[in-house]
Amino acid sequence: MQTFFNHLSVSLLRFVLIFPYTWIIQLGRGLGWVVAHIPSDRQRVVLINLRLCFPQLSNKEIEALALQHWQLFGRSILERSRIWLGTPTQINEMIQIDSEIELGDRKPRILVNPHFVGIEGGIALCALAEKMDWPRGVTLYQKMKNPYFDQKIIEWRGRFGGRSIPRQGHLIETVREIKNGNFVFIAPDIDLGIKDSVFVPFFGVQTNTITAISRLARISGAEVCVMQTTLKSDRSGYICHIGKALESFPSDDENADTARLNQYFEDEIRLRPAEYYWVHKRFKNRPAGEAKIY
Repeated sequence: MQTFFNHLSVSLLRFVLIFPYTWIIQLGRGLGWVVAHIPSDRQRVVLINLRLCFPQLSNKEIEALALQHWQLFGRSILERSRIWLGTPTQINEMIQIDSEIELGDRKPRILVNPHFVGIEGGIALCALAEKMDWPRGVTLYQKMKNPYFDQKIIEWRGRFGGRSIPRQGHLIETVREIKNGNFVFIAPDIDLGIKDSVFVPFFGVQTNTITAISRLARISGAEVCVMQTTLKSDRSGYICHIGKALESFPSDDENADTARLNQYFEDEIRLRPAEYYWVHKRFKNRPAGEAKIY
């Protein structure tokens, strides 16, 4: 039965791919609206996250923000038909690259990619990199529970010469890719357990956050740039913006570096709160003695 649903899901993505992009946007928003009105554990997670991060908002305002998020989330799910299966032209029509750094200069660099609904902007950069003969893209990823889709997504992300490296146990490979000047994408705003993590503030909540960015930058001598893929002002597509290298990063204090990144993410999320990936259990692990949130 699982195999049947796996193949059905891929078939549906291929089917959605034939639609005009404006249809995909509207269908995705409709899908998100439906999901928002079906009680589920993830619906509960979204509401808990929003109430923690925006305590000044009323219940009505929280529910309205959650609905906006689900509509954007539904859109992003159907947009993956283009991201994972589309042509480079289809991808780059949907996602515009806007960079403050010289792409293709092969400097050791880490692109820190927070979890907005447009997180797959790295694939757009990979597609452009193949065309321009720039370095390849390398993604650090968390293995999925579904082995079929775990392998499929690795395959789809690698269509333009990119590579996927599991987060755990591959430090030497990751450092080598950074030093070779390849685009290394890391999304650190996810709770991966307390190993190699610290509790630092995020929206005023002590939040378990990996320290890998600071450590990798120090070991490899890499610049650290924030790359975020957010909706255009008219919501007709996305802009993948790559900022300049963070100044004085890393420092000699990886805890302070990690807190600094969280603050940067928070500032950006406040500008477009519905676009953040609130479906994640961002506050899953708690400091000793604190009650569980979910």
